[in-house]
Amino acid sequence: IKSLFLFEHMPTAKNNPRKHLVLAHGLGHGAWCWYKVVTQLKSVGHKVSAVDLGGSGVHPSRLEEIATFSDYIQPLLQFLESLSADERVVLVGHSYGGLAISVAMERFPHIVSAAVFITAYMPNCRDPPALQMTQYFKNLKPEMYMDCRFTFKDGSLTSAELGENYMANMMYQKCQPEDMALAKMLIRPSQLFLEDMSKDSLLTKEKYGSISRVYVVCEGDRVMDEEFQRFVIKDSPPDEVKSFPGVGHMIMLSNSKDISLYLQEILDRYP
Repeated sequence: IKSLFLFEHMPTAKNNPRKHLVLAHGLGHGAWCWYKVVTQLKSVGHKVSAVDLGGSGVHPSRLEEIATFSDYIQPLLQFLESLSADERVVLVGHSYGGLAISVAMERFPHIVSAAVFITAYMPNCRDPPALQMTQYFKNLKPEMYMDCRFTFKDGSLTSAELGENYMANMMYQKCQPEDMALAKMLIRPSQLFLEDMSKDSLLTKEKYGSISRVYVVCEGDRVMDEEFQRFVIKDSPPDEVKSFPGVGHMIMLSNSKDISLYLQEILDRYP
């Protein structure tokens, strides 16, 4: 009730009309998973855009046509390139989407005010991003995969398709049944791009490292558990850490009002 009251009395964006929130989804998802956050923030006057990454959501490319991580994030880069010269953006990446916004920060440091990593990978400037991914998979027990389906090439993991039982028990357990129903209709298989993420020099201190980063810890997350989230924070210390108790992995659906309020704060605090 408190968060609903605060949201209904949230200041509008009239004083800062050119600040733009750009949202990137996680593995297998699409722009659709942000529908509550987009609706809530637009209703108080904010500029908000959610992007379908390559082969995701309603993007027309098929899985086999997305050969590289560059192909995968091209829709996000094209969107940022299309913005007017006076716009400043706050990038938001959920889960695997943290890798997408990291490369976008490196490419467009002049327009990014801040980046928000929600229970996400958040690389440092020293190591290839694949090191965090490898650490994640190393800690997973086989029973946690449940009914997910994976493909391999030359012994390396290449793509994943999320299973319904996995989504219900690991990802969407804090969400409403209608959100799970929507996910079952729209989830698509996705490449993991471990080989691309193993390359050095993807991110630099001068570009990616110059932008303020915020990490959102989602407590009760069974996908990226809190221990792993804390590992990411230690591995690549952000400027700010915010924790949300008991929200699970899909905070934009399970607790959309509170995360929308927090994104409003980020828009106000980072120039």
